[in-house]
Amino acid sequence: MRDTTHNNLTEKQHPYNHGHHHIQEHNDHEHNHEHGCCEHEQEHEHGCCEHEHEHEHGCCGHEHEHGHEHEHGCCGHEHGHGHDCCSHEHHHEHKIPEQRQCPDAFEAEGVKFTCLVENLGCANCAAKMESRINELPQVNAATLTFTTKQLRVSVTPEAAQKEAELIAKFQEICSSIESGVTVTKQQNSRKGKKSLQSQEHMEKKRRLSEQQIDLICIIIGASLFAVGEILEQAVLGNPQIPSVLFIIAYIILGGQIVLTALKNLTKGQVFDENFLMSLATLGAFAIGDFAEAVGVMLFYRIGEYFEEVAVSRSRSQIMDAVDLRPEVVNLVTENSTKAIPAEEAQINDVLLVRPGDRIPLDGIILEGESRLDTSPITGEPVPVKAAVGDAVTSGCINTSGQLKIRVEKTLENSMVTRILDSVENAAASKPKIDRFITRFSRVYTPFVVVVALATAILPSLFTGDWNHWIYTALTFLVISCPCALVLSVPLAFFSGIGAGSRKGILFKGGVSIEALKNVSAVVMDKTGTITKGNFAVQQILPVGKYSQDELLAFCASCEQQSTHPIAVSIATAAREQNLTLETPTKLEEIAGHGVQAELSMGTVLVGNRKLMDKYKVVLPKNIQISYGTEVLAAINGNFAGCLLISDTLKPESKNAIASLKRLHIKTAMLTGDSTESAQAIAKEAGIDEVFARLLPEEKLARLQEIRSRNGSVMFVGDGINDAPVLAGADVGAAMGSGADAAIEAADVVFMTSNMQAVPQSISIAKSTTKIAWQNVVFALAVKALVMALGLTGHASMWMAVFADSGVAMLCVLNSVRALYKK
Repeated sequence: MRDTTHNNLTEKQHPYNHGHHHIQEHNDHEHNHEHGCCEHEQEHEHGCCEHEHEHEHGCCGHEHEHGHEHEHGCCGHEHGHGHDCCSHEHHHEHKIPEQRQCPDAFEAEGVKFTCLVENLGCANCAAKMESRINELPQVNAATLTFTTKQLRVSVTPEAAQKEAELIAKFQEICSSIESGVTVTKQQNSRKGKKSLQSQEHMEKKRRLSEQQIDLICIIIGASLFAVGEILEQAVLGNPQIPSVLFIIAYIILGGQIVLTALKNLTKGQVFDENFLMSLATLGAFAIGDFAEAVGVMLFYRIGEYFEEVAVSRSRSQIMDAVDLRPEVVNLVTENSTKAIPAEEAQINDVLLVRPGDRIPLDGIILEGESRLDTSPITGEPVPVKAAVGDAVTSGCINTSGQLKIRVEKTLENSMVTRILDSVENAAASKPKIDRFITRFSRVYTPFVVVVALATAILPSLFTGDWNHWIYTALTFLVISCPCALVLSVPLAFFSGIGAGSRKGILFKGGVSIEALKNVSAVVMDKTGTITKGNFAVQQILPVGKYSQDELLAFCASCEQQSTHPIAVSIATAAREQNLTLETPTKLEEIAGHGVQAELSMGTVLVGNRKLMDKYKVVLPKNIQISYGTEVLAAINGNFAGCLLISDTLKPESKNAIASLKRLHIKTAMLTGDSTESAQAIAKEAGIDEVFARLLPEEKLARLQEIRSRNGSVMFVGDGINDAPVLAGADVGAAMGSGADAAIEAADVVFMTSNMQAVPQSISIAKSTTKIAWQNVVFALAVKALVMALGLTGHASMWMAVFADSGVAMLCVLNSVRALYKK
């Protein structure tokens, strides 16, 4: 027993300071407790850790509902924050189960690196390159992503020592499939845009000049074709003039295509798009249909031109949406500020952020106050107030005041780079539909070519009308290229990944999106997922002459210097109501009971029932609480009332659960918290099923039970404590503002702890997969229709070109819808 004022109480001495910092820091996933006999890596000084324990804390007996009750050395709170005492470490090596793994270059064994494949213009060619590179004996796995132009490879250690030779081999393979392609090792992609985009700028200028040349060729060819058509229809002058104009127009429009086809033939590329188009149009020349040959080549070039522009813009739109890395930052020096490349900024540098600028790097505000638009990172539209001492995340927009921030993370480790990494990695993770289409395309083209040959020969043998059937066969050749299929599916998923990142949802790839669309039940952890993970005063129940404000004020006066979450919640509630607090003249802590303080009104007791019993305070028999922690108060030996403290439901949780129900998805909650607390939260949120007082291994068993009843299950947790359940679910999703451990653990990461991200992610997954299948069905249906019309003599090569280039362009435009779909 000791007397002391609040001012003399050190942090270590204070009765509430018994290590429950994890209640306040739950959203940051910093669990720093140390149990005496449990295997958590935590810094709690618990005497022991059983699965049903009673906390005996040093001074106050607030009864929190923990799911288990620890015997602490100082205070008897029973906490209701649902942290599980279990026999596993909090730092897990999370492994995705077999059914959710996909063969990716960065999952394979070996030395891994990434190359950039520039001038890549054909999605089908990219699939061929990936296949050929995977056949190399030195390569364990390779993934070439057309949308990001990245070649990710895993090679043997021996091959890694001869990296330059290996990249030269990649170059040889890629050039043999598509001329003009260059393969270079990707340098530090974590550099700022300015340093990385110089090469991209040169590439863009080259591409623009090529597109300009293409456009000029198309205009000249179209003009000659139009003049030739007019002269041919008018039958004026020399009838040879239209033919000459058609030949010149064909050379301008198709000369390069024919030369490329011949070059590729020498490399064994028989079913090359250039060869098939050359064969079809030259075949039209052979049967005397000059105008048709030129017209088809013109239409093909126009379709290719618009397809290339559409793909290029789609890539740019998606990458611009997710690549928020700064080019330069404004470094504050002693006398002024100077702009330096973002990658040169170091930890502890001070940066100036003007109104309208993005926060360039993760840091802490040293000077200034503003409101931040966090929507580029979190998708949250409401600006957030930020002041001195607040942590700020790169990518957010400073909307008002000027700020000075201290750099906490370099560009390589800042949020903007982690988001870009996640999107690039996700793009390389190919869904089943993408892999199916790639395999299908290898069979599709040879099949159509065989059908074309059969169409040219067999009917002609019986009818003798070789021109008609050869023309029909040529239309088949035009539509035999599978580019529309191979291009549109990955672009749809890439758009979906981009759409998610704009809302603060990071998908770990197309596989995750595919799995999400099939989810029929969402299972959630309670603390930090459905609830905020912090304590707040829920009810104030005064007795006798005291008002609610008076009861809260004198309780807060006793608790105002404490750092314990329960005490903090009481003091916070009083300050929010602008109540005047009094500093106690004397404060005494009573181990396992609470506190006794001297205020102007007399002796005040604040604590648990043990404290009231100790001082013979008579309690009314009708005190009942629904769930949470009761804090009892007495003045001069007379009971004055009690406060109810509990974890608070996130404001968006009800709407999020309602949105899931509108999607016909069952909801369940698994928690280590007490049954009363769990049921109260579930009832308030509208959750269908509740399972409380569970250990992690019991959570996994319950999840399997839910899966057996409902089908595919998504589990939403913090990505650290719930690793066994995250691994056992069909889709594991982590809450927690992009914490490193959560990003590593889950298939989907919600950058904020906003529950609305759960139904949003499922909606994006359903929409993305729907768009991908729309593209597949549309492309195949149009091609099949043109083939059927060709067999009945109603299709022309013009229609066939539309079935190839036109359909590809429409599929690209349809794919990008996923990026903007609300």
